[in-house]
Amino acid sequence: MEPGLRSAFNAAYGPHVHDYVTREMARRHGLDGFSFRLAETPVLLSHRIRDACEAAAREIVEEMSRAAVISHGGERIPDRYRVPATDVLPHMAVVDFALCSGPGGEIVPRLIEAQGFPSLYAMQVIQGDVWAEALAGMPGLPREWSWFFSGLSRDEYLALLRRTVVGDADPDQVVLLDIVPEKQKTRADFIATEKFLGVRAACVTALVREGRKLFVPREGKLVPVKRIYNRVVFDELEAMGIVPPFDWRERLDVTWVPHPNWYWIWSKATIPRLSHSAVPRAEFLSDVDLASIDLSRRVLKPLFSFAGRGVVIDVTRETIDAIPEKSRRDWLLMEKVEYAPKLLTPSGVGVKVEIRVLLLRPDGEDALVPAINLCRLSRAKMHGVDHNKDLDWVGSSIGVVSR
Repeated sequence: MEPGLRSAFNAAYGPHVHDYVTREMARRHGLDGFSFRLAETPVLLSHRIRDACEAAAREIVEEMSRAAVISHGGERIPDRYRVPATDVLPHMAVVDFALCSGPGGEIVPRLIEAQGFPSLYAMQVIQGDVWAEALAGMPGLPREWSWFFSGLSRDEYLALLRRTVVGDADPDQVVLLDIVPEKQKTRADFIATEKFLGVRAACVTALVREGRKLFVPREGKLVPVKRIYNRVVFDELEAMGIVPPFDWRERLDVTWVPHPNWYWIWSKATIPRLSHSAVPRAEFLSDVDLASIDLSRRVLKPLFSFAGRGVVIDVTRETIDAIPEKSRRDWLLMEKVEYAPKLLTPSGVGVKVEIRVLLLRPDGEDALVPAINLCRLSRAKMHGVDHNKDLDWVGSSIGVVSR
């Protein structure tokens, strides 16, 4: 993405670099290793691309914040998961971009997905730290780097994250809520969250309810829960048949961060409502005139799934015919985005880049702020661990710019 820096990195690269990064990431998280692959390189972004991703994320979220878009999204919330007292905007959101070739060959961001749900807000601080240290020791590369947006420093970012997740509560009364958190692939982020914020993870089944109050067992006693940093993925909850000790539809004396309704309100279902130039054309499958569309230029996505589950890259009429008519409103037929394999490895192999912009909004603020990023590198048709098995120069990474 930044050709001069990429050349210098590739010239200095050796297996010891990746060994250092994987070893340090494990050590700083107190783990023996990672359950997902860490890539051999950061994404060396130009300031232009960094700024373009930040601006596009901010503008797309502004479109998503329109009352009509939120109202349409609210219609997608299943009645059994409709949690009371939705806030005006979520505390957190993520916007995923493919880095593609523009009309003149320049790199441009194109939307893949947007979601009113958290991501690896804490782990990415450490991934940035480790890569910045590795880069500083490589000849021909700058000594100082940033992986934040909106002009934030590392300390300012952590303060913003703390204000968003913890607010004015005691961190011991804030719970990072997931399903069997110690077995989640994102466990490293839970560890980093506790390191930076003092907020510990708990399984949704561990909570204890008394009336409208929730408690979490801690050191042999029940601690009242004031805020829930919500990481529960609903399709995983259903697939595992887990029933929480509370009903999602009942009013509880907790503040949700972010409120669970945003999982449904801002999702793939939002994309057809957007008009931003970075957004590909997308339609609900139920609304598509199949006789007038070139399926080879479309990708089929279920509206409410994570990690690429259920996505069909090579769409055929047979694929669509297999989906019942009544279910087609829950599928998105989206213009296929062509990633530009412009990140070159030392051997000249082109790698595709997806950059996720992570946004934050503390209590009382009226807009979400682009704050940090997460990158995924791929050499397969799709991003994600399951689609890049046995390949190198793929996996989790971070975008950095020189300072």
